[in-house]
Amino acid sequence: MGLKRLIVRRGQPFGLQLHFNRPFHFGTDYLTFVAETGPVSLELLGTRATFSLTQARKGNVWSAFDFTVDTNSLLVSLFTPANAVIGPYTLKIEISQGQGHSVVHPLGTFILLFNPWNAEDDVYLPSEILLQEYIMMDYGFVYKGHERFITAWPWNYGQFEEDIIDICFEILNKSLYFLENPSRDYSQRNDPVYVCRVVSAMINSNDDSGVLHGNWGEDYSQGVSPLEWNGSVAILWQWSARGRQPVKYGQCWVFAAVMCTVTRCLGVPTRVVSSFRSARNMDGNLTVDTYYDQNAEILSTRKRDKIWDFHVWNECWMIRKDLPPGYNGWQVLDPTPQQTSSGLFCCGPASVKAIREGEVHLPYDTPFAYAEVNADEVIWLFGDGQAQEILVHNTSSIGKEISTKMVGSDQRQNITSSYKYPEGSPEERSVFMKASRKMLGPRRASSPFLDLLGSRGSEAQPAQLQLHLARTPEWGQDLMLKLHARRVPDRVHPQGPIRLVVHFSAQALLHQGDTQEPLWRQIVHLNLDFGNEIQWPLLLPYDNYRNKLTDEKLIRVSGIAKVEDTGRSMLVLKDISLEPPHLSIEVSKRAEVGKALRVHITLTNTLMVALSNCTVVLEGSGLIDGQISKNIGTLAPGRTIQIQVDLYPIKTGPRQLQVLISSKEIKEIKGYKDIFVAASRAS
Repeated sequence: MGLKRLIVRRGQPFGLQLHFNRPFHFGTDYLTFVAETGPVSLELLGTRATFSLTQARKGNVWSAFDFTVDTNSLLVSLFTPANAVIGPYTLKIEISQGQGHSVVHPLGTFILLFNPWNAEDDVYLPSEILLQEYIMMDYGFVYKGHERFITAWPWNYGQFEEDIIDICFEILNKSLYFLENPSRDYSQRNDPVYVCRVVSAMINSNDDSGVLHGNWGEDYSQGVSPLEWNGSVAILWQWSARGRQPVKYGQCWVFAAVMCTVTRCLGVPTRVVSSFRSARNMDGNLTVDTYYDQNAEILSTRKRDKIWDFHVWNECWMIRKDLPPGYNGWQVLDPTPQQTSSGLFCCGPASVKAIREGEVHLPYDTPFAYAEVNADEVIWLFGDGQAQEILVHNTSSIGKEISTKMVGSDQRQNITSSYKYPEGSPEERSVFMKASRKMLGPRRASSPFLDLLGSRGSEAQPAQLQLHLARTPEWGQDLMLKLHARRVPDRVHPQGPIRLVVHFSAQALLHQGDTQEPLWRQIVHLNLDFGNEIQWPLLLPYDNYRNKLTDEKLIRVSGIAKVEDTGRSMLVLKDISLEPPHLSIEVSKRAEVGKALRVHITLTNTLMVALSNCTVVLEGSGLIDGQISKNIGTLAPGRTIQIQVDLYPIKTGPRQLQVLISSKEIKEIKGYKDIFVAASRAS
């Protein structure tokens, strides 16, 4: 953040040395310190404090104490209370003798932050190991992809980079809360619940001049694809430099990663959390409906309910004095604009403990957060203008592999158990019913969810169907699958063979649950009898998906099998994530501050097509001031490119170098390298 400024945490004493033009006499020279913040500073609002010189500190109040007089100078400790308003302060001193004339001298400015090291602060976190991870760590990982293909994306949080702390307060000062009533807004900046809620609203730009403009389409020509960001610093710098105009573009992982930068910078312990198969349950009925036609095509719907392949939010650590006892600790905050809360696009803080226990009546936005990880999934067969039958009713398919970076490690930590009891356990179903009663209220009697309990969707099927990959899927290659089909007894067909007609369809998936037109279809006829299992090969040629995938490179293969005798249908699904080529990063020697460090980056194009318009971008707090970007042209199929870059590390300690190679064909080929930077040795 810089060595030229005074930045302190509340509840933490700091020292000042004052120099006078004559000797200072305690008892006859009276000093009054004045600390002010905000546009209108008033003691009643907590934005102005006046305090005199005393021998000892007087508790959790503004104090000037523990002073030492040395002829013409005074060394004094100043204390800010652990519940003080955070922000930039001006400090003045008023000097008088008895009842005589007083003189005011400006002393300077300082910035006050939350203090998770102080037991009296509402963000107190009693673990140095956790504080190093959730406050001091300026890099990490965001987890993306699919529950079976989880990818760790390196991210440069950079909360201590130049100007970031000022930009964080710019963000607060651009919020609608501040613009509507600046004095009241400032007076509430002592409360992490309030501050984090404001940040959640300001990271997106749906209501205001927030940081990021969301884009879930495929046209990013007016900005930067969300896949091409390496970190938060470039985004925040651009927002500030261009007059606080929203930066294009963001999606959930970008929103959450930028919020992590801001809240860590302000002093709130924060981590980034990913949930796979996350529900967007806008109508609050705890079910998300998906519709297929008889050709196994996922149908678009006007309903806003979706199942996202993954969704990313934040957890911030704080005391919740506004809640009953027991709900302190990690709180969900989601800056991705999905629905309004108190009129603004923000979400949380919602206690993770409250989500686990189904206490959805507790603020803020707990019903929405609960549904994200607990809603039921209902898949319908649709035809003749209406839903005809239930193909699947899943009570355990939402909220899978909830993940965050492991403390002190590059590994992923599964934290699903902090959000819910084990799927299908008596505790989990009990909590679900409690939450549904609270959320549905009078609507409960006619809830589609409860209607399912007596529906024939739960009847046993006469066959078991599964789709398996015959080989590892690679982008640019034909995809090989096998349908495994086995006859099992059911009430309608206790014995004898059955005939199935299976319609297959493949569609490109966007991570927020939308699909595109089918890119492949096939029909298979099967005769199934007891005692034999059929393995039917399926080929999805590269030419079918070559120019039809979204940036996520995710395909859903769906099959609907109709039993000829009864007309009943069965669904089989397989999601396929196509891995991009992998790059390697090596450094040549020991890293030292200010000394050249050569980095070797190697990428082999393992695809059948050329990668055109390739660029490489390097970023890493403490290693690079900003970014290094190079155009590297076209990389032909099977060819290898080697890139050499010299870095001059800026800061000591553990650092992470993030590398992104993007092309017209693949937006994101990412890699990282952990680098420990030593202090420069004297030559």
